[in-house]
Amino acid sequence: MALSWNWIGQWFQSGAPPALAPASLQAAEAAFNRGDLSRVVGMAQQILESQPNNTAALVLLARALVYRSFSDFHFEEDRQTALRLVSEAAANQPTDNDLQAVYAFVLQSIGDPVNAVETARRVLERDPGHSLARMALAMGFSGVGSHDIALRESLQAVSSSGWRMDTHRALAISYSGVGDYRNAIQSVERAIKLNDRMIPLYFERALYARQIGDADAASVAYFRVLAIDPDNVKARFRLCELSSVMREREAAINYCQQVTERAPAFADGWYQLGREYFLQGNFELAQQNFNRCSTLQVEQGVEIEDRRFECWYLQGQAAEIVGDCPSLLTTYNEYRAMANISGLTQTWVYPPEGPPSCVAPSIQTNSG
Repeated sequence: MALSWNWIGQWFQSGAPPALAPASLQAAEAAFNRGDLSRVVGMAQQILESQPNNTAALVLLARALVYRSFSDFHFEEDRQTALRLVSEAAANQPTDNDLQAVYAFVLQSIGDPVNAVETARRVLERDPGHSLARMALAMGFSGVGSHDIALRESLQAVSSSGWRMDTHRALAISYSGVGDYRNAIQSVERAIKLNDRMIPLYFERALYARQIGDADAASVAYFRVLAIDPDNVKARFRLCELSSVMREREAAINYCQQVTERAPAFADGWYQLGREYFLQGNFELAQQNFNRCSTLQVEQGVEIEDRRFECWYLQGQAAEIVGDCPSLLTTYNEYRAMANISGLTQTWVYPPEGPPSCVAPSIQTNSG
């Protein structure tokens, strides 16, 4: 693994992107083909400032934002940014096929597959050979669970001209939807050959490898992400998860510690680190990390139904194991308050007198 890491680092180091080029569509497209999505975003925005009606620049910007949103956790809001930028333009130009197709692409990326399918279909009625619309249609069908139809549409998109990386990626997603992970791997590797610095493709390559139990291939994919972006938090988080599945506890803790150091406001990082300590039997550290996870979710205003319940429950279990009754009662009461406000699907119930380990002996005797 260490040798692979050194080799990958040398490979990507030799392909460092050039200095910022003047803001032109050709330069922005070249940056996209190098996987330099942040540069694409900046250059496309410059173009649109001087040319607000440049549809090609807007299409490129939207694609860059969607792909960048899957590159690391702190870019996830990029999908909403892409939606805001494209939706108004799409409403004003309902017959611009490229614009409508990328609008469908954005819609499916934010979890609105029904509208994505309808938008893509309207484009294909005017231009049946539009591969970006066909790809967005396929991904929309994947989003509603119609995986066989999605595969059929993806195969047709790949046979069309243009948008080659996008269509091969969509085909990989469609193959994964029907459980054909080996063909999914082959398809995403074709996409990688077309753009070997596009980070989301490596996360998807790793995902398909994990589905067939190939932890080595998944690890290599994550290391390639780190070779491109040494500060990438998502790759470290996935390596923590993978190490945990493989029961490599020390490696999992090491990767998760790196996540919390680089992204201290990322609640899931603290949860995963707490979980590793819990599985290792270090309940005091588990309790501390779960507490950080629950605190962050409250401070960040996460909706109750969207909070990670385990940060409260496992925190309470750790507190009970170490005999920290005050913390256990505080955590349990926080959970009860949340449950009273919102209909949580998870349950955590103690007897009326409270957690058995924290009840005074006389109360335990009286209660039978």
